[in-house]
Amino acid sequence: MSWRDLPERYGPWQTVHTRFRRYAPDGVFTRALQQIQAGADAAGAIDWLVQIDSTIVRAHQHAAATGRKKGGHHRPDEPDDHAPGRSRGGLTTKIHLARDGKGRPLAVLVTPGPRHDSICARPLPERIRVPRTGPGRPRCRPDQVIADKAYGSRGFRAYLRKRGIGHTLPEKTDQQRHRHDRSGRGGRPPTLDRQVHRQRNVVEPRPRRRRPPHGRRAAFVQR
Repeated sequence: MSWRDLPERYGPWQTVHTRFRRYAPDGVFTRALQQIQAGADAAGAIDWLVQIDSTIVRAHQHAAATGRKKGGHHRPDEPDDHAPGRSRGGLTTKIHLARDGKGRPLAVLVTPGPRHDSICARPLPERIRVPRTGPGRPRCRPDQVIADKAYGSRGFRAYLRKRGIGHTLPEKTDQQRHRHDRSGRGGRPPTLDRQVHRQRNVVEPRPRRRRPPHGRRAAFVQR
């Protein structure tokens, strides 16, 4: 959205833009989120059945040269948190999000679009730090983590078990095939509570509406 399209009730868009550019680097929004999280945790309102997932954000057309200079080399002045990455879909950024069971954001991680979800499986939960309203360390450990197959690696399961965190992660197809090939030596499949796993729809990105195929639009309108 363009800053000029900001509703008038927020005041002059120039003022809002200036304050946003000032507050973001100073961590004002981060501290505000932490205060909200601390109040919700003190009231027992945070559901520590945490879901993690990611979504792709397409870069603006004017960002086609972001992170590059003539000759294709990386620009040293480009901030790391801009995280542009080039893939078959163009220049994209991926936002990884950890939410509680009621949809509250607990941690955010930004990476280039081509980065696989499994690479961020450990760094994302490690960013969860909900401060206390009184004395005590911030809470960093969820009761349970729910995610899709992209996060179902053995290494991530072992990491969660080591931290004493329960998890509901489907087994990857290649892991199933490898276990079946080993027959009795492959071990038992990981347990999956499908009723609990359905709750991950809180963090699932809303699918985009697809345009009807060519020739069906008129028939759809007539109905």
